[in-house]
Amino acid sequence: MTDVLLNKIRDIVGEEYVKTEEPMAGHCTFRCGGKADIYVVPGNVEELIKIVEVCRQNQCPYIVIGNGSNILVSDSGYNGVVIEVNTRMNKIEVIGEEIVADAGAKLSMVAMAALENDLAGFEFAHGIPGNVGGAVVMNAGAYGGEMKDVVQWVKVLDQNGEVKTLTLSELQMGYRTSIIAREEMIVLQMCIGLQIGNASEIGMIMQMFMDRRRAKQPLEYPSAGSTFKRPEGYFAGKLIEDAGLRGYRIGGAMVSEKHCGFIINYDNATASDILTLIKEVQAKVKEQFNVELEPEVKII
Repeated sequence: MTDVLLNKIRDIVGEEYVKTEEPMAGHCTFRCGGKADIYVVPGNVEELIKIVEVCRQNQCPYIVIGNGSNILVSDSGYNGVVIEVNTRMNKIEVIGEEIVADAGAKLSMVAMAALENDLAGFEFAHGIPGNVGGAVVMNAGAYGGEMKDVVQWVKVLDQNGEVKTLTLSELQMGYRTSIIAREEMIVLQMCIGLQIGNASEIGMIMQMFMDRRRAKQPLEYPSAGSTFKRPEGYFAGKLIEDAGLRGYRIGGAMVSEKHCGFIINYDNATASDILTLIKEVQAKVKEQFNVELEPEVKII
């Protein structure tokens, strides 16, 4: 990584928000992975756009992450620039029955803003451990709700460096996908539309979902949530359990005994442990049931 590129990035955001040889274990919920050559945290949309432009001009690989709740970074790290859109880009604004949120805003905080303003319809997202950006990219969902049910528009940075505002129909949101994912756009901001509701009822539903999540998911261990997408006509966790893989371990990685759809960092797992376990689970499910399990986790 050239000093010229590094200095340009420092000029954009300030030296305190740029790190070199940064361990990624501290920036993803799996709590493992190698180092990023350059790790930068922009403070606003303008800085983010400038960083991406500088990376492209210098033909340097880059990747944008949020809360790190849906990624697995290899033990060899990332040879390029990791751009974190998180706590410095997390503004949330309530406008009538709409909420406009920056890409770095946590879904749980958007849900709390909805609760505080008597707005119903976003309860499903309260316990999802991710940010707005990632949630929109993959049309995150839980307990019968999905982002596509509430999104009004999303502001993105496209591959040509242009800022565009996409409507719901233009987003082409499907099960864990969107045009943003397929065309590798970067989410800047979103707007969701909700309905006036009763705060006590909204809070009760949010608490019910959280209680259900705590009871059924291995939240006490590092993971990236559901490891696999739901195969059509099946449930990934049930297939994995029926394949006899509950509690199956490779190194420090394990198929959760609490919920077989989760691969967890049980005991100081390396990214290699987790990736090998993912591949073994895929192979055994394919062998026994002829079903292809597709990872929901993004491998970096």
